[in-house]
Amino acid sequence: MTVGMIVALLLAGSGGGPVMLAQLTIRQQLIIRVPSHVRRPADPVLYREKNGPKCISAGELAGAQISNYGVDLLLRGGNRVRAKLAGDCPPLDYYSGFYIRQGLDGQVCAERDSIRVRSGGSCEIERFRKLVPLSKK
Repeated sequence: MTVGMIVALLLAGSGGGPVMLAQLTIRQQLIIRVPSHVRRPADPVLYREKNGPKCISAGELAGAQISNYGVDLLLRGGNRVRAKLAGDCPPLDYYSGFYIRQGLDGQVCAERDSIRVRSGGSCEIERFRKLVPLSKK
């Protein structure tokens, strides 16, 4: 039912008496399911961690890979960012994937947002680290 329909019903039912007004607030929440990739390449690429951003646009997320050091987020364009998780975290690789709830600003931010495991637990994102491939010699 739209706001206009509610106001029309109130006006029609008023019978010429005082008009009642109503306010309707709609809030929308988007939860992104991020599939995790367990497949390892034949010739693994080694990465070095550098300072990362405070926040990542949720629209930039393309996938994820669970590592021993956190969750490596694959971004559109081929870049990678590692989400370092705070404290003990339930097993992320038990189920295939996890959820990230973006903020109202459309961003996923460290020290604010968390990764939610499909079994029900959650892990706070402590910080992001940019992953730079090491050059082969």
